[in-house]
Amino acid sequence: MESRSERRLAAILAADVAGFSRLMGHDEEGTLRRLKALRSELCDVEIARHRGRIVKTAGDGFLVEFPSVVDALHCALAVQEAMRERNREESPEARIEFRIGINLGDVILDAGDVFGDGVNIAARLEALAEPGGICASQTVVDHARGKLPFAAQSAGEQVLKNIARPVHVWRITAEDGQSLPSEIMPVPVSKPTIAVLPFVNMSGDPEQEFFADGLTEDILTELSRFRDLFVTSRNSVFVYKGKPVNVQKVARELGVQYVAEGSVRKAGNRVRITVQLIEAETDRHLWAERYDRELQDIFDIQDEVTTAISAILPGRVEAAVRERVKRKHTDNLAAWELVLAAKLLHHRSNPADNAEAQRLLARAIALDPDYAHAHAWRACVLGQTYSNGWCEDAAVVLAEVLEQLRIARALDDTDSDVHRVMSAATLVVHRDLERSMHHQERALALNPNDDLIVVQQGEMLTWFGRGEEGAEWIRKAMRLNPYHPERFWNHLGRALFVARRYAEAADAFARISQPTVAHKAWLAACRAAMDDEAGAAALAREVMAADPAFTAGKHLAMQYYGVADDRERHLAALVRAGLPR
Repeated sequence: MESRSERRLAAILAADVAGFSRLMGHDEEGTLRRLKALRSELCDVEIARHRGRIVKTAGDGFLVEFPSVVDALHCALAVQEAMRERNREESPEARIEFRIGINLGDVILDAGDVFGDGVNIAARLEALAEPGGICASQTVVDHARGKLPFAAQSAGEQVLKNIARPVHVWRITAEDGQSLPSEIMPVPVSKPTIAVLPFVNMSGDPEQEFFADGLTEDILTELSRFRDLFVTSRNSVFVYKGKPVNVQKVARELGVQYVAEGSVRKAGNRVRITVQLIEAETDRHLWAERYDRELQDIFDIQDEVTTAISAILPGRVEAAVRERVKRKHTDNLAAWELVLAAKLLHHRSNPADNAEAQRLLARAIALDPDYAHAHAWRACVLGQTYSNGWCEDAAVVLAEVLEQLRIARALDDTDSDVHRVMSAATLVVHRDLERSMHHQERALALNPNDDLIVVQQGEMLTWFGRGEEGAEWIRKAMRLNPYHPERFWNHLGRALFVARRYAEAADAFARISQPTVAHKAWLAACRAAMDDEAGAAALAREVMAADPAFTAGKHLAMQYYGVADDRERHLAALVRAGLPR
């Protein structure tokens, strides 16, 4: 079977021996012998105990991948504590001392090795560590705090070689007077907790086992990206592989509220994948889905189904959490239901539904004034009103958009929709692409499988002049949500126009069932750029008939080009179509 590259989130530990060349110069054979003993008697044992996988060793160093930050940091602290004990009897010039760096990041797995900035940052952190010390990134400290006894001293923002952005570095030590636990116990968490049990291979074909396991691992990796969801690690759930399980018992053992389980069945040239989500406390099925696919490229199927499941599960869990709240706080659940209804109305993109969405969101906020998500969505819906001119006083509406965003961010700065809407508002109000992209990237980091955030990433890249990349992100959003709002075709058309793929752009705009004057103007520009003079002229006439005051300048004022050449090319196409400058 050919190997393939894959991405996943991993905790990476990089270690080497401080002053290795000096030690070798002093006693080459003795140093190598002692280092070999340390690795086999201490390092390998601790790495295995903390569920690590040694990726590679090179001379005096080694690189290890862990399923969680807590595992990686626990291992590092245990190794350094043991090394200090061993070095008590050694003379200072003969001591072997490790420097360790730890990072949590996106890595590329290829043929058993790992690559990428996630690995490079860990290596750079290791170089900053003092002999016997540990350096970790901000994400490591954030994820491990409260789960292990350790002290963290800030070393500030550091510019690391070949790393684009500065990294906040922390020096980690064992907390004074605290001993490390012998085992990592489940940590009580306030956010929803979920375990994804190994998918069962029901094909009777041992070769399909790798597919079932790979599917499970990929889903775990993607779910772990959701900041508002606690996902049990691979090593914890795979102990149940091949065993009959009682969901409620497993949930108690793992300390989770929800369990996802699934199966894979191959028949001929087709594969059927089923998945279901269960609320452990009540043993109630919350969601189930079946995916039937032609068995052409099994890796493509694995990626497609992983994306579909990991995009849907968090929403199902979130909905279930609100149902749990209902048993205690019915008003809050009513607010949640009102927000869900408002979202659906917003996507219909017409004045009547927009007005009803505003009414529902106002009720939601009245029920729960501290509901950040409701405030964010009120800003979003009001922003739609402002952008489309569905209001009598634009200045008043805009002021309310900004006020709702201020409230939402003060209530919950980690709500991805807060930053998504802030990105859009910053673009519309201030036309500040850089600041808008800052909020967009924050939203994407908080929730990378939200179709609205993903499509907005495509929009932002379009305005930065990166139409090809923008189109790819927009298509990804369409895959995440096969029932996406029709306006996604508008975003795709604009990205393809910037990418100079005019025929494809025209096809995207043509898919809009009820095109506005703006859509027809875009389509006229596409036709003109394709040298279809008759088609462009016909569309231009439709535009002027619908809006006699239309000008290319006013149309372009509603676009947010960051690249002057893109704007000028669009202007030239509109004028060539016969529209007044």
